[in-house]
Amino acid sequence: MSTVTLQPPSPSRRAVRLFFRTPSGVVGLFLVLAVIAAAIFAPSLAPYDPIKYLPADRMQGPSLHHLMGTDLYGRDLLSRVIFGSRISLSVSVLSVSFALIVGGLLGALAGFYLGWIDTLIMRLTDVLLAFPAILLAIALLAFLGGGFWNLTLAIAVAYTAPFARVVRAAVLRSRDTMFVEASVSLGATDRRLLWRHVLPNSTGPILVEISLRLAYAILSEAALSFLGLGTQPPAPAWGQMIADGRPFLQTNAWISIAPGLAIMLAVLGFNLLGDALRDALDPRLGRS
Repeated sequence: MSTVTLQPPSPSRRAVRLFFRTPSGVVGLFLVLAVIAAAIFAPSLAPYDPIKYLPADRMQGPSLHHLMGTDLYGRDLLSRVIFGSRISLSVSVLSVSFALIVGGLLGALAGFYLGWIDTLIMRLTDVLLAFPAILLAIALLAFLGGGFWNLTLAIAVAYTAPFARVVRAAVLRSRDTMFVEASVSLGATDRRLLWRHVLPNSTGPILVEISLRLAYAILSEAALSFLGLGTQPPAPAWGQMIADGRPFLQTNAWISIAPGLAIMLAVLGFNLLGDALRDALDPRLGRS
């Protein structure tokens, strides 16, 4: 008589099920996908040219023709908000990717080899972490100058140290596990251990850190653009749009409210997504 053995769900499937059982995670995923869709399909979604001056329509409030109103130069705010998502997402994704590559590599080396390599890398991260991220980015931009690529580089450098810390901690938890010791006994090289065993089993906290750092990068990009250190006009950067509307808060607050709402929803989406990922990838919650 044959017996059927029921296999427990894999950790990845369990994490997916836990994630979609979290309402806040679903909301966060929806907001993130909405921002990504707006950035990808901006030419199709925007009703007007975001940089075209229309003096006859200047300083209008929300209406059927301009759902979010217009700015000082008659430019449609909805169109500028939609196209602004491209700049914010591009800066955040590129800067976080650079920080992940550099900081992740340094953190992996520090956590795997320990010794003087760990000491040297951690003292370097201590120096970077001694400065608030936004102040470090401002200092770099004061030296490099504004612009899209300099802004991206400044934010990336500011977030390299946090990634190094997170990856180091994740590698430390994985390097002394039994499957790694078994691979060592079978003669696996350090490179194979690190890239085939240690790092793939450390992706949980790294994914959470990526989602949260994307939110911080959007905020940093907006703050630096607000100060005039980011992408220069007439590019529709959200932070620059808020700065443009600051003199008109009493007469036409929508100039600043529209991009402010976009920043709030984008950051909220990534934060909710990161919190849900953290809960879904936590093995203690998975066992419970």
